[in-house]
Amino acid sequence: MKVGTDGVLLGAWAPLEHNPFSILDIGTGTGVVALMLAQRSTAEQIDALEIVDEAYEQAVENFEESPWGDRLFCYHAGLDEFVDEMEDEEYDLIVSNPPFYSEDYSSGNAERDMARQAASMPFDELAEAASLLLSGEGIFALILPYKEEEGFIKLAEEYSLFPYKITRVKGAPQSEINRSLIAFKKAPQDTAATDELTIETARHQYTSEYIALTKDFYLKM
Repeated sequence: MKVGTDGVLLGAWAPLEHNPFSILDIGTGTGVVALMLAQRSTAEQIDALEIVDEAYEQAVENFEESPWGDRLFCYHAGLDEFVDEMEDEEYDLIVSNPPFYSEDYSSGNAERDMARQAASMPFDELAEAASLLLSGEGIFALILPYKEEEGFIKLAEEYSLFPYKITRVKGAPQSEINRSLIAFKKAPQDTAATDELTIETARHQYTSEYIALTKDFYLKM
């Protein structure tokens, strides 16, 4: 699986102002977001979770080859199994770039489809797991299609997770907003700080805001 813009956005954007000691990446894929957070933070425990065999194996290899291998660990399990095993564990930051293609989407590759289809990680299961595993002052951050933003926020509130920061993303100035980066806390918020990010002004001509956010992770930016 190639490095996608969604993962890069989440890894660069996820809030770290509370200096998390422990981080969990749910559905890590090949480990990109977890690796970015290892680079950005001083967190001593960075766990990742991946159910797809080949992605898990690639994540483990990527973690071991990175400069932060002693802080990174990947679990090969489904989310429900992981929550049952780790019910006494708490994380200061939980992130997820969840699958959100519909069930009838097919690329012809079963493992790629599992990684992309929302059926393999229902949103309510994700919100419940985040609520159970998040520390009292912790932050839960994820990236979603913009059309899913309102519904997920309502769902998260059922599990006592409340948005405090939202960045809506569009590819170009004339484009429609197509992604939402949302950060939640357990404490109710009066209003969520909301802004907008545009990635490009033209093909491969990146905006200054996107460069500032991601430049530490690209060799050429």
